[in-house]
Amino acid sequence: MASMATIATIARAGQGIPNGKTEGVTDLVLASHENEKRMQAKNSATDDVEVPNLQPPQAYPQQKTAKQKIAFAPLLLQISAPLFGLALLILIWEIIAVKNGNFPSPWVTLQEAIKIFSDPFYQKGPNDQGIGWNIYASLKRVAVGFGLAALVGIPTGFLIGRFKFLYAMFSPIISLLKPVSPLAWLPIGLLVFKAANPAAIWCIFICSIWPMIINTAIGVQRVPQDYMNVARVLNLSEWKIMTRILFPAVLPYLLTGVRLSIGTAWLVIVAAEMLTGGVGIGFWVWDEWNNLNVPHIIIAIVVIGSVGLILEQTLVALARAFTYDDVAN
Repeated sequence: MASMATIATIARAGQGIPNGKTEGVTDLVLASHENEKRMQAKNSATDDVEVPNLQPPQAYPQQKTAKQKIAFAPLLLQISAPLFGLALLILIWEIIAVKNGNFPSPWVTLQEAIKIFSDPFYQKGPNDQGIGWNIYASLKRVAVGFGLAALVGIPTGFLIGRFKFLYAMFSPIISLLKPVSPLAWLPIGLLVFKAANPAAIWCIFICSIWPMIINTAIGVQRVPQDYMNVARVLNLSEWKIMTRILFPAVLPYLLTGVRLSIGTAWLVIVAAEMLTGGVGIGFWVWDEWNNLNVPHIIIAIVVIGSVGLILEQTLVALARAFTYDDVAN
């Protein structure tokens, strides 16, 4: 390597710098040399360093736990809220039982329920049967009355909603008869059919038919006019309009009417059986009252509510399966 004086002499000769002015040039050359050495050292260090394989950032365990808690919160609310409501009901029940000695406590009622459901289908005579047979008899009456109401009410609702003349003709009749109490129809049934069982079925029929007629008619009236215009252009028959256009469009409304009707039917049969007698959950409640067996009455109330809830939720699930939203263009 050349000495600093030699470098200065070469630089002075090349650039025509006088001999007395070499100090500044020497400093420049030294600075340039130092910079070059630094750059070489930096490049060498960079070549030796391995570039890491960068991976996308991952969530920390704390973040995952927080997300899982957020997702679990609605499920916890769905389970805990009904349990708290049930606990509140039992607490109020226990307070009433403490204040009133004639009212059975939840524990006494539970013990009686265990005895009843240990043999729910016993038979000791025509009017002394287990609670299972009474529920079965009531459900059988509801099925017959409700089925007849569906056979008459659904086609009637289609016709009333389809033709304006029929709607104007039947609308005042429906408005007049729909608010009538179920028990007001029972004497008419006893007078006409001369027997308790057909009279109870008649009450179910006449009280559960109105929701099906009204909801079906409203569903038909709310069918988009474009559907009917297409049917008119294609020159479809009235039967094809009913089966291919109206029925699929009206099905959600129809199932809503069916759900309301089944609740009404189960409500009516309990009241009707209290008056007509025989085998049935309504008669069983009245018979236990005559025996002053209050725990059995409370058990019957829970059973009636549970059966009604099961019937309604089954039809709600069915209605949701056939309910759809209009797709916006």
